[in-house]
Amino acid sequence: QVQLVESGGGLVQPGGSLRLSCAASRSISSWYAMGWYRQTPGKERELVASILSGGSTNYADSVKGRFTISRDNVRNMVYLQMNSLKPEDTAVYYCNVRHITSGYAYWGQGTQVTVSS
Repeated sequence: QVQLVESGGGLVQPGGSLRLSCAASRSISSWYAMGWYRQTPGKERELVASILSGGSTNYADSVKGRFTISRDNVRNMVYLQMNSLKPEDTAVYYCNVRHITSGYAYWGQGTQVTVSS
């Protein structure tokens, strides 16, 4: 079992920045991708960004150029730097650790990000 704890959410004005952090309770092997998803009421949870242990990244088209995902394999952390935030980025953001072959995944409890003036 892996427990994931997110932090860093909050209220920010449009154009502002936030940095989300996710701490895993134990070492994450190279067989797992780490990532961030987000969800708004009435919509399915969607992938925001993911990163493999070697550093390869994948981003949703809506956040490319604005968000940056990074991973610290020593500290068992994954981060999401969010710049140029827009109101449509408002959502609950979830940390995710997913086995790259089986797809088995662990989830954090979520952190609210609200972009509003």
